[in-house]
Amino acid sequence: MASQYEIRADFDARTIVLYQAYAPAIADAALRAGRFVEPFSFRRMTWIKPSFLWLMHRSNWARKSGQERVLAVRITREGWEEALARAVPTAADPAAVAGAAVHVQWDPERSPRGAALNHYSIQVGIGRHLIRTFTNEWTVGLTDLTPQVRKAAALMRSGQAAKAQRLFPSERVYPLPPALDGLHTSR
Repeated sequence: MASQYEIRADFDARTIVLYQAYAPAIADAALRAGRFVEPFSFRRMTWIKPSFLWLMHRSNWARKSGQERVLAVRITREGWEEALARAVPTAADPAAVAGAAVHVQWDPERSPRGAALNHYSIQVGIGRHLIRTFTNEWTVGLTDLTPQVRKAAALMRSGQAAKAQRLFPSERVYPLPPALDGLHTSR
């Protein structure tokens, strides 16, 4: 039986895809440079999500102000697993959370229409002390998914859910190393 806390993601042998939604100025600058650059903030935590549908819920399919552009951020699995190894659950002792370089929380996964499901999706907050490592060392590619997101959203609104789902990235259970197995049950 599947765990309610499995990480589901689009990944290959070397990398994993995470999703973020940004204002156009941030997305355009990053896409032009091929990496995150100003006006991306290097001074605050950035939250990365391996669940496409959770981000669609969070950004209202790229319609929320400041989240109109959806980027697929491909990072190394080594970086992803380093972030997870350094993560402190947001429900932990406040002092531990305050000092953590990485935060992790589990939120209900979402259906294409935004309904909460009975399993959870991981959100990982990369703190400002690790943000340059995330942007300069772990990130290996950025892809603008905004046109695909807009097309899928239009199909969903017009009652063509099956066609929309063909535009969603493929996600499967991410195999965590045994040392990180505790993340499955942390909340």
